[in-house]
Amino acid sequence: MKEQIIVNVSWCGKNFSASLGDNVPGAVVFTAGSFRELRKEAQEALDFHFEGMREDGEDVPSWWLSGEYEFVYQYTDVASLLQAYSDLVPLVSISRASGINQRLLSHYANGIKRPRPQQRQRIVDGIHKIGRELLTVV
Repeated sequence: MKEQIIVNVSWCGKNFSASLGDNVPGAVVFTAGSFRELRKEAQEALDFHFEGMREDGEDVPSWWLSGEYEFVYQYTDVASLLQAYSDLVPLVSISRASGINQRLLSHYANGIKRPRPQQRQRIVDGIHKIGRELLTVV
């Protein structure tokens, strides 16, 4: 089974920031202007971190050496979740699927307002609903 590397993702107004989870020794933090760039930067930051550890004579995890790992993205706020997938799923679609007003979703996406936990769950459920509908395409 592959090691899961948690990437904690936050939206910082105009870009993303992220840090790697506890199973990566040390602190690894990085930023990117888009979610696509963030995904690339996660790999580059991990490799840079472990290559530096090896150069310093420190042990690195075997899962990194074997390539037996995968990144799992966790969103620390709704803004980062909505911004991450804005290229794939427009707010109007999430609005229809979740039943949440598009203007309110825009406020969430831009960090103007923070949703209650129930609203966050409606957003996640709406995105999942869209995904299930797309899976029916043959």
